[in-house]
Amino acid sequence: MYVIRFSAKNFRNIMEEEIFPCEGVNVIYGGNAQGKTNLLEGIWLFTGGHSFRGARDSEMTMLDENGRNTGNAKLEMDFFSEEREQEAALEIDNGKRLCYINGAKKNSGVALIGKVKAVIFSPEHLMLVKEGPSYRRRFLDCALCQVSSTYANLAGTYRHILLQRNALLKEIAKSPNMIETLPPWDARMVDAGAKLVLERKKFSQCLEPYVKDIFGGICQGREEIEMTYVPTFRCTEDLNETKENFFNELKRMINSDLRMGFTGIGPHRDDIDISINGVSAKSFGSQGQQRSIVLAMKLAEAKMLEEFSGETPIVLLDDVLSELDSDRQNYLLNRLKDQQVFITCCDPNAVGKLEAGMRMRVEAGTVFPEELE
Repeated sequence: MYVIRFSAKNFRNIMEEEIFPCEGVNVIYGGNAQGKTNLLEGIWLFTGGHSFRGARDSEMTMLDENGRNTGNAKLEMDFFSEEREQEAALEIDNGKRLCYINGAKKNSGVALIGKVKAVIFSPEHLMLVKEGPSYRRRFLDCALCQVSSTYANLAGTYRHILLQRNALLKEIAKSPNMIETLPPWDARMVDAGAKLVLERKKFSQCLEPYVKDIFGGICQGREEIEMTYVPTFRCTEDLNETKENFFNELKRMINSDLRMGFTGIGPHRDDIDISINGVSAKSFGSQGQQRSIVLAMKLAEAKMLEEFSGETPIVLLDDVLSELDSDRQNYLLNRLKDQQVFITCCDPNAVGKLEAGMRMRVEAGTVFPEELE
């Protein structure tokens, strides 16, 4: 799929703008705080999700002369998907998001989920390598939720069970006789948790070859990456055996769980181990290596989304070229074929390396398209 036309009105610092991107690589460049990321954020909202910058809808409208949010903004997108041209519109009206798909009004922007498929990289995603396991679990969960509504429902069910079990553990500390009510919650946790872990493991195994291939391309084969999903209990290919392993670990940990007041084992504690040439990427990876890893994982996520949905998603790469050497920059600008890519950057010298595609300079919320020489 690809974007044919995108327009924004009163969105962030964009008063009124319209772009017609190419189907290949689109480089959006300019100084800091000029509106480059705002364009990517606007496109991303058409996936039906929240802002990748963590902003509320009410915070994304243009400010008035007194620095207050005006409360209203409008985004439009014409796109090619499902073998036809389609159109969608989003209106932000005092914090409420209104959605239109091919002229039909929808109750919520959530209706866009599955219509517009995209993968986003932003500098915040570097935490995926640098920080704790929760960031890597979130990556898996977000990727899986895009390709499987069943997984999204399963993850929601597990979160609910986990909250209930943790609350019960705290109650048992006050009223020990309530321990009799724990086994039903354990049974539900084992059932949902084992299924969750198996889905994550299977997805990770499918993802890894793509990560290896893309990372190898980014670093010109100079480095080798390993990525392994690490559950907190033994996970096999057999669901019943995995359930039994999870159940046994819950029993083993019960005294510790009661003492701490929370569940210390399960898919909510799992991790992904990432190494370069056999060395921990988190502990010893350089800034450029860590950025390359996250890029490889996000681009691999796009490949998986294409594999599951049958459509190539839009790739949005925000501030991606900084801290990458010339070879790695060249890979992103000129080796990402057969997909629509939007790349933002500040360095005009990096922009000059683009061999084919479209350049757009952004200044104070205004876009100036440029032809390649």
